[in-house]
Amino acid sequence: MTNAIEIAIKMETDAIKFYKEAADKTKNSVGKKMFMTIREDEKRHLNMLTQIFKGLDVKAGDVSPMKNIKTVFESMKNEMMKKVEASQNELEAFKIASQMEKEGIEFYRKALSEAKTEKEKALFDRLIKEEKQHYSIFANSYSFLSDTGNWFMWEEHSIVEG
Repeated sequence: MTNAIEIAIKMETDAIKFYKEAADKTKNSVGKKMFMTIREDEKRHLNMLTQIFKGLDVKAGDVSPMKNIKTVFESMKNEMMKKVEASQNELEAFKIASQMEKEGIEFYRKALSEAKTEKEKALFDRLIKEEKQHYSIFANSYSFLSDTGNWFMWEEHSIVEG
């Protein structure tokens, strides 16, 4: 199982780097904040994995990526209402992010099925749930932006309602 945790640590490290680069390249402030918020989730995942790797107990806390993203959009409502064209780079970043999260979910499912301890099972189960929320956020963003090219989706679509 150590190997799965080592791989997960590498995956989370890569995700943190990618989301930082995506935020830096995204011109729209809402998109930028979204990438930075997800990046903080990935940093927390990395910390939890590192603790498990060291054989320590993990206190995960009750965190909801979807709730965090809702907070971002509620706090930036005026920005959201500006209809800003998404660039191809921004669309590509959402597409890559969706794929990364999907691969993460599959990896954590496999790791969960092979986990030996209750601590590892609980951690991988939690990571699956959070990565599913990340995937939904990015997939919905990509779908909406590629269809209309507008950033105001959050007012009218399901992410705000849950």
